[in-house]
Amino acid sequence: MRGKTLLLIGCTTIGILSCSSSYKQPGDPIKEVPFTQVHFCDSFWAPRIETNRTVSIPSAFKECEKNGRFDNFALAGGLIKGEHKGDFSFDDTDPYKIIEGASYSLAVKYDKKLDAYLDSVIHLIGAAQEADGYLCTCVTNKCTRLSGWWGNSKWEKINSHELYNCGHLYEAAVAHYKATGKKTLLNVAIKNADLICKVFGPNKGQKHVPSGHPIVEMALAKLYNVTGNENYLKLAKYFVEETGRGTDGHKLNAYSQDHMPILQQKEIVGHAVRAGYLYSGVADVASLTHDTVYFNALKNIWDNMVSKKLYITGGMGSRAQGEGFGPNYELHNQQAYCETCAAIANVYWNQRMFLATGDAKYIDVVERAMYNGVVSGVSLSGDKFFYDNPLESMGQHERQKWFGCACCPGNITRFMPSIPNYVYATQDNDIYVNLYVQSQGSINTQANNIEIKQATSYPWEGHVELTVNPEKQSKFAMRLRVPGWAKESPVPSDLYSFTDQSQAISLSINGKKENIKESDGYITLVRTWKKGDKIEINFPMPVRRIKANPNVKDDEGKLAIQRGPIVYCLEGVDQADKHVLNKYIPQNTSFKAQFDKDLLNGVMVLKGKAKEVSLNGKEKEVAFTAIPYSTWNNRGADEMAVWIPYAANYTRPVPAPTIASRAHTFTMKTPIQKDAPKSASTEEWAWGVNDQWEPKSSSDISKPYHYWWLKEGSLETMVYEFDKPETVSNVEVYWLDFDHYDGNFRIPKSWKLYYKEGKTWKEVEAKNQYIVKKDCYNKLNFKPVTTTGLKIAAQLQKGESGGIIEWKVNK
Repeated sequence: MRGKTLLLIGCTTIGILSCSSSYKQPGDPIKEVPFTQVHFCDSFWAPRIETNRTVSIPSAFKECEKNGRFDNFALAGGLIKGEHKGDFSFDDTDPYKIIEGASYSLAVKYDKKLDAYLDSVIHLIGAAQEADGYLCTCVTNKCTRLSGWWGNSKWEKINSHELYNCGHLYEAAVAHYKATGKKTLLNVAIKNADLICKVFGPNKGQKHVPSGHPIVEMALAKLYNVTGNENYLKLAKYFVEETGRGTDGHKLNAYSQDHMPILQQKEIVGHAVRAGYLYSGVADVASLTHDTVYFNALKNIWDNMVSKKLYITGGMGSRAQGEGFGPNYELHNQQAYCETCAAIANVYWNQRMFLATGDAKYIDVVERAMYNGVVSGVSLSGDKFFYDNPLESMGQHERQKWFGCACCPGNITRFMPSIPNYVYATQDNDIYVNLYVQSQGSINTQANNIEIKQATSYPWEGHVELTVNPEKQSKFAMRLRVPGWAKESPVPSDLYSFTDQSQAISLSINGKKENIKESDGYITLVRTWKKGDKIEINFPMPVRRIKANPNVKDDEGKLAIQRGPIVYCLEGVDQADKHVLNKYIPQNTSFKAQFDKDLLNGVMVLKGKAKEVSLNGKEKEVAFTAIPYSTWNNRGADEMAVWIPYAANYTRPVPAPTIASRAHTFTMKTPIQKDAPKSASTEEWAWGVNDQWEPKSSSDISKPYHYWWLKEGSLETMVYEFDKPETVSNVEVYWLDFDHYDGNFRIPKSWKLYYKEGKTWKEVEAKNQYIVKKDCYNKLNFKPVTTTGLKIAAQLQKGESGGIIEWKVNK
């Protein structure tokens, strides 16, 4: 039988020293303090939030105009004629997410022009809605080009993203209604929600499937909270419970977060964004229905994520394939996917876990993700974005103004203005202080109104002054979070650990020093508070080194650097030789922290001495500068690393150039034909096969490689184009081969090698048989040719994809 109480808080320290029998632990739920009641005036978040308002939101709306997002609504509404634009069935969500962010901005700082602009966009959305409430423009516009996503009729495919579109619509509608009081978009959302309540559910004649791409679950919960319509909560619960059941006989799949019922899950798998959204929705449903069983299942999944699959930056998802999780401890750095949307979803999920438990460990993950894995997704200028957020780069990564699949820019625009939402929470008359930001907050508890002013230079310094101004003098608890970084564990598990001991925290009230004792990650201060009471807390901020669990193979021999909540990296532009991967920082290195107001909009930089290793093994001492990870790639594409070797044998000296490393690399969309001119094919840029990283096996995907995305059983190509004619007689090819739930990658059935003569391609005269083996280089000797290009044509195995990890060319 399921329990009826979701709140599971243990004995919290009452007073300063111990639990007091005279003070009753509140049993009321923990509630967020809305971001509209917390105003930042700091140097870290406030400028970023303002840039989001003045640059990111207008820029994203402009891209929607340029890329046909608004035209699709107008076309569906019969306002214009033409063809549906875009490559995905979920492009409608881009305007929805930006509307949500713009609404949040309006709620904090009214902008008449933006308000009118939103009205015009909402008019288009309303026009596109069908009479029964249905709203998905690619389906209404009968875009058969995208029928692979949605099929031939409404609600046909579980992975159509129709319900994903609905979810973002509801979240935008609720935000707009709360910000403006207008019901224009809310009425569209309600009409659509009423429709899906009829279409989906457990009853006869309804569709018995989960959402496919979760977000509609927590969106329905938001809509329920605004409207009070219990049908929305019931449907959210149905989608949660239908996950992994396969009631209608459809094939279960981890990509859709539909691989098994949630109550049976022990490991976080599949698509990282969908996982974060789903578990956020589960937490909402569990909270609103007082269901402890689902919450306990969430704790098991969370434990797996935070102990085996969480990046030190707070990112989630190691693989580009399926945009999701690999096996336990697969935390590759250069190939880390860490989608920006996944970091945001991680914040959503952990915030809900905190609200259900009052445990600070969840806010530790929130803070880590916010200061590192989320803000790295947007440039300091506010108009360029990362889709994936690697922890190491050779210079191949760079932010973009927009993407064909543009989920991340819109997600940034809606998340940034909501950040003040995570600072405080209340329970009955008590207050949780979760984040430290120079700010002014107006907090309404059950019996009082309290103003709290924070004065601090956090995250650059750890001294925080909190002035407490209750409207009326009263007794309540102030719970001050002690960040995990200020103690012994970077994250609440054994996945990462500090190499040194933490320093003592100090606290005083009205100038009087107090002893400190914490529980559940909080120092709890219970007293009768009056206007002007001042709490001072000092979190020492030494530079600390972090080591990973030995099972994380890509971090072997390396340490990460952290100061306060900020994870640091080395970037090539700051080093004398412009390289990063050829350096190590000895374990006994001392660091100097200094604030540079002129660098990257003002950051704390770390300086010290490293050892630089050359190709011949010689070492020399060099100065290094480390910057906050979130600010890298704001000065152009460059080398970067978060995990830095502490010994020479873990470095990568700058390799000597080779014929292959100097080659321009691309694939050809059309199949190879002997003597076919290059002009007959369309080129696609490729990366990874000539980067000179030595693979450990055919399943070594820790460094760049090329795979033929969505290709199975076909004839695929890879081309090297040389700057000048080269005489060559040997190639070595290391084939990709590994399992994946969304489709396996196998060594090819066969392959051929061609060389370029003039404008034609000719097969080389091989001196040995073409070898197709995994976990080794496949060497081919051939009669020497002088050419400006080589081409591999690989016949993939039936039903399988494939790729190349490394391809060498020898004279």
